[in-house]
Amino acid sequence: MQRRRFTMSALALTAAAAGCRPSDPGVIRLVSSLPRTGSAKQQSDSIVRGIRLAIAEAEGRVGAFRIEYLDLDDATAAAGQWTSEAEAANARRALQDPDVVAYLGTFNSGAAKVSMPILNLGDLLMVSPANTAVGLTKPGLGDRGEPEIYRPTGRRTFVRVVPADDLQGQLSAEWAWRRGIRRVVILDDNEVYGKGIADLFEERCRELGLEVLAHDAIDAKAQEFRSLMARVRSLGPELVYFGGTTQTKGGQLAKDMAGAGVEALLMVPDGCLEQVFIEAAGPANLEGRCFVTFGGLPPEKLTGKGRAFVEHYRSRYGEMPEAYAVYGYEAAGVALRAVRDAGVKDRRTITDAALAIRDYDGALGRWGFDANGDTTLRTLTVSAVRDGRFVFEEILEPDASPATN
Repeated sequence: MQRRRFTMSALALTAAAAGCRPSDPGVIRLVSSLPRTGSAKQQSDSIVRGIRLAIAEAEGRVGAFRIEYLDLDDATAAAGQWTSEAEAANARRALQDPDVVAYLGTFNSGAAKVSMPILNLGDLLMVSPANTAVGLTKPGLGDRGEPEIYRPTGRRTFVRVVPADDLQGQLSAEWAWRRGIRRVVILDDNEVYGKGIADLFEERCRELGLEVLAHDAIDAKAQEFRSLMARVRSLGPELVYFGGTTQTKGGQLAKDMAGAGVEALLMVPDGCLEQVFIEAAGPANLEGRCFVTFGGLPPEKLTGKGRAFVEHYRSRYGEMPEAYAVYGYEAAGVALRAVRDAGVKDRRTITDAALAIRDYDGALGRWGFDANGDTTLRTLTVSAVRDGRFVFEEILEPDASPATN
């Protein structure tokens, strides 16, 4: 297949044909695509605020270029969450705008699967603050054909500033082992992110010798899960692991788990790390028994430039940032660094500059991208729900992994 290089001049012709305005040589535009409608709005609000803060700190310029930012919604009011149609429309809109040099998103890994190949056709840099599914970048760990199917040009255009689920799923199982847990029930929402991380958790559990009593998918459209939790109680697990998000009924699942008298601990991944999850479950139902993992440090544990980010965020928005705000900030910072390093308004050059980052000194510490476009950061943290909020408990490191059984 002939591979075509998309320069800004070629894309200007495409944009003109699509009815877009001509390129402004003095402007670069960053576009984000996140669920701005529906149940994920609280988390996407924090990401967007992080993006806006990074741009504000750059005083709206990078090199010779003025920065513009466009906040797009990949959710619909009717669906209450992201949709393939909305995400594809956002990706095409960005591709056809000759001033867009970076696409910041998505929140959901399933949405990334929609936009990645579209953006790849135009060599448009995609920097994700939240996508953790392994198949987006890691050969041999996802579905058949991944990640190559997201690269129709054969070139890499996707990077992410958040660690992937192979770290989170594995270390979550090891955390359970070290606590003496030996019997687990696994539930997932049957979506790309949730099922993917639950499968990785199960794989590591079996390697360690934990007994997986059941692994079931829930119907995220169901109103309640009382009958499911009655079955879970009959199995007698010491831990229930849910692969999913607040938006796919993580809070309701926790509420019904407590209501059914399931005495096991509950562990959830970063997709539930938001105050809305606690509110949906009922704080009393989670107190001291619910644990959440997150790829990186919580805002209150950040130091150096991370601490400065938290202070600037609180000053600007009047509240502490939620967990993903710093990843929005870091994603925007990567895009701006790539433009600065490239020095020209050319998508391929900017994308190559991002892929070449090995020494980024940011709010998350000093890190870089590996050959797959994954962050080199490998820290996972565990927080517990106490007094109606998430409280940092411990740091998990890959090199502290227990031996397999």
